[in-house]
Amino acid sequence: MTSQMALYQTRRILFLAIAVFSLALLGQASSSDDAETKAIAFLAEEVPAWPKDNGCFSCHNNGDAARALYAAARKGLSVSGNSFAATNNWLSNPAGWKENKGDPGFSDKRLANIQFAAALLSAIETGQLKDRRPLADAARLLMADQSENGAWQIDAGTTPGSPATYGTPLATVLALRTLKAAALPEAKPSIQKAENWLRRTSPNNVLTAAALLMFSIEIGDTQKQTDALKLIRAAQNRDGGWGPYADSPPEVFDTAVALLSLVEFKPQSEVETIIRRGRKFLIAEQQPDGSWPETTRPSGGESYAQRISTTGWATLALLATR
Repeated sequence: MTSQMALYQTRRILFLAIAVFSLALLGQASSSDDAETKAIAFLAEEVPAWPKDNGCFSCHNNGDAARALYAAARKGLSVSGNSFAATNNWLSNPAGWKENKGDPGFSDKRLANIQFAAALLSAIETGQLKDRRPLADAARLLMADQSENGAWQIDAGTTPGSPATYGTPLATVLALRTLKAAALPEAKPSIQKAENWLRRTSPNNVLTAAALLMFSIEIGDTQKQTDALKLIRAAQNRDGGWGPYADSPPEVFDTAVALLSLVEFKPQSEVETIIRRGRKFLIAEQQPDGSWPETTRPSGGESYAQRISTTGWATLALLATR
């Protein structure tokens, strides 16, 4: 009788433990879905509003943020068709990107080309745009912007990249993806130069490590993967986020890019835990309207453009790791 009672108590404890664990997982899934839904609703308003209200197209709204909406649609999530119409038309004509109105003092045409080209590629991959010919035109724009050393030299300073500057490694990786997707024969030398530059680059901060990790996956560079993963693993803060350096306070943009670089490694149990903690940080940092506070260099600045781009990157990270 005693042994039966003990067995019953053991089973009861196990059942309760499993129930609590299951509820915790459901709670995490619910909060994650809610965060994504709120982010998509926010961006679905902001993306089409910018050209309507300002008479021009923003590399933040119609580039980074639009890319997040395309990713959401590709995941089968509900996004209003009106959110894409104006952006689709804009992205379909790369020759017109240089005619974009706006304050040239607050924009970098080279970075804008990379952002618009990345959004164009996402629109094609999602099926929002069927014609691939504009991708070739976008690739030619990027080739013209490439530095002699093979990189896309967006931010030559020592400050880590931000949503408004990307930083050279991240900009180079995204430009390289567009060139490869366009599959132009004349782009082969540009692709080779970019790959050589990335191979020579060392991971000295979180954004660079994340960019190199993305690149290493494409070319199968295991040593580059090992070095980049080591830095990203060590740089994760206690609350799950990442700053630009291992000893920096966590920022949303750095966390989002780090998470995106880890997607292909998710089956590894240790990486899965790292990703879960990073997602928890992003969800905790989301604002009531569905956006995220902007990541700026130095930290604490105010910028609508960087808030939109930061929100786009955070949404992309949650969608990619959901």
